[in-house]
Amino acid sequence: MAANLKEVRNRIKSVISTQQITKAMKMVSAAKLRKAQQAIVQMRPYANRLNVTLSHLLSGGDAVEGLQFGKPTEKKHPLLVVISSDRGLCGAFNANILKLCMASIREQHGPAYEAGNLSLMFIGKKGSDFLRRRLPKAKVIDQYLGAYANPDFDAIAGIADRLMADFSSGTCDQVEIYYSRFKNAGTQFPEREQYLPVSKMPETKGSGASLRADYIFEPNQAELLHELIPSILQTQLFKCLLDTQASEHGSRMTAMDKATENAEEMLGDLRIHYNKARQEAITKELSEIVGGAAALAG
Repeated sequence: MAANLKEVRNRIKSVISTQQITKAMKMVSAAKLRKAQQAIVQMRPYANRLNVTLSHLLSGGDAVEGLQFGKPTEKKHPLLVVISSDRGLCGAFNANILKLCMASIREQHGPAYEAGNLSLMFIGKKGSDFLRRRLPKAKVIDQYLGAYANPDFDAIAGIADRLMADFSSGTCDQVEIYYSRFKNAGTQFPEREQYLPVSKMPETKGSGASLRADYIFEPNQAELLHELIPSILQTQLFKCLLDTQASEHGSRMTAMDKATENAEEMLGDLRIHYNKARQEAITKELSEIVGGAAALAG
């Protein structure tokens, strides 16, 4: 019985120690979430509007500069950019992104994968660790770990420039980004976004005319588009990274909060078990004393 009580006491100490760690991680994630949420809330409307502008620009046949980014392709050499976290303990955050990626490969990129034409680029460690094992036929063209941990626009712009260069040179004919879209601390959505070629604006029903704006360029259309289109694509990739970071912190905060609650429930059960075992031990000792005293008296 003494050994059993000691084992329960050790388990209680272990759960308390774990609870302190999960509580601290929750507080750290909450602090990081506030900063990350503010960044994506400020960035998203700007990036979304730029994306609409880019679709308008590339929907017009007169957009000479950058038109190659909007031309339809055969999509036989896809490049998938997977944005995931460097660390775990964030619930199903990484699993949801990777599940969406694997489903898309099975449904849409199966022939390209079997032919060895599927390329992967990773921003974050968890996606790399998972997909390298699951997709041995895929070509990994690069992996950026530091870019996720410390997001910097210039560094992300360099990654976007490489994607645009690979697309322009014909190394790949389709670029998709897999990331997590942040809604709130408890809700994140895995997303697949076509990065290149840029999606055109939809056509109106009946007339067949394209829903695009008529922009006035000053001083020169070609010069402006040469600078504007790459800048918009860089901003889109940076937005995806900020979305994923905010989602990670929200998911980790929720997961650690749940882990802390589970530890509290486990502590309650262990303490009840410990008290019952201790009470049984005391009762047994008292019974032995009373029995011994009765035997001596008799």
